[in-house]
Parts: sequence; C-alpha cells; structure tokens
Amino acid sequence: MEYGKLFLIPTFLGDNRPEDVLPARTVDVARSLDCFVVEEVRTARRFLSAIGLKGNIEALEFHELNEHSPRGTAEGYVGLFKGGRNVGLMSEAGLPAVADPGSSLVAAAHSAGIEVLPLVGPSSLMLAMMASGMDGQSFAFCGYLPVKAEERKARLKALERLSAATGQTQIFIETPYRNDSLLADIVRCCHPSTVLAVASDLTLATQTVLRSDIAGWGKKLSGGFRVGKRPSVFVLSSFK
Repeated sequence: MEYGKLFLIPTFLGDNRPEDVLPARTVDVARSLDCFVVEEVRTARRFLSAIGLKGNIEALEFHELNEHSPRGTAEGYVGLFKGGRNVGLMSEAGLPAVADPGSSLVAAAHSAGIEVLPLVGPSSLMLAMMASGMDGQSFAFCGYLPVKAEERKARLKALERLSAATGQTQIFIETPYRNDSLLADIVRCCHPSTVLAVASDLTLATQTVLRSDIAGWGKKLSGGFRVGKRPSVFVLSSFK
C-alpha cells in the first residue's frame, strides 16, 4: 500500500500576517495540499484563506478531529493517505499535536508507516519560556490545571514543590475567561518568593510578558491588574 505524507502545519496564534510568523516553506506546503485534518473547519478555512487560498477553499477536503471525536477517528483517517495522497494536520492555533487532539493522528500515522513531517511555526509555550527568563534546561508543560478551585490549588502547590525540589520550570495554560481566577489562586497558594511570568497575546501587537515574584503579583492584583480574556501562558519557578 502506497501512502502519502502527513504534514504538521502550524497556524497563527492570533490575527497575524502570514509573513510575520510563518516561513515561506510552511505556507507553500499548506497551499499545495487539498486534504486537511483539522480541529475546527471554520478556523482552518479562515487560516488557509489568509495564506493565499481565498477563492479555492471549496475545492478542499476537511475532516475534523477534536475532543468530541469518537474513539478510533484518527485511525479511520489513515485511509486518506492511500494512493500517495499528502494530508495536512492543523490545530486551532499554534502547533498541531501540542496540547491538541491531533496527536492521535500522528500516532496513527506512525503505526501505519506514514512519514510525518513537522513544519516550522509559532509555539506560544516556547515563546513564553524564552521570554520568562527562567531555567530553559529543565521545564515541563503541565497543560490545563483542574477547573475545581480546591483541586487547582492543590495542583499549584504540588507544581511549586516540584519546582523547588528539582529546579524544573513549570508551564501551564488556562481557558482565557479563567485567567484572572487562576492568577488569584497562584497568588493565594504560592510562596511570596516564587517567580511567575505571564505571557499574553504572543506574536500580536498587544503582546505583554510580565514577570514578578508572587509578592509582586499580589501588589499588582491589589492595584487592579487583570490579565483579561487574552490567550496566556503561565510560567512558574520556585527558588527555595
């Protein structure tokens, strides 16, 4: 059986110009494909239109793979590669298969002997890590923290203890509308000397990267500071 290749296509983190965040090769590969597995079709169409396929979107084939997809969906998509057809995988934002259900398609492709080719593009996690000034030799991405308040506080304390014991920087994210409640919990739970960076709207004109110890963040909150409903990455390190 002859299979095509799986291209992992990074997308924008926000309302970007393609040339500001994507290399020409990434754009060229995306424009050469006619079949895509995507987290959400509407977002994928908007991205492809922005990189130069406006007017040709209707000729493209889209298949969704997201948190609501039934078990086995990714394995079923292996058939898309038959006959040497190349397929693109895209997330809602940033890198596919990183904090993204597309990783199941990558695993299925490897199992089927399909070549997987990651392309270059923006990663909010790595941009935040770079800008935090914290230890980039040892770090962990912890994904989303628990939604329930007590579970989230327990998780924050555990991450702080892990960082203090190992020196490992901890990176996590949150749904934008819960950013401020997460920041408030961090201030309440963590030691005053623990350091936190909050990177918001990365790659956009409104980008901010703020770093302070927890004591300083407490003063910011008392002064009315709010992260707001902006895509944000939280980077935490304890030096105790």
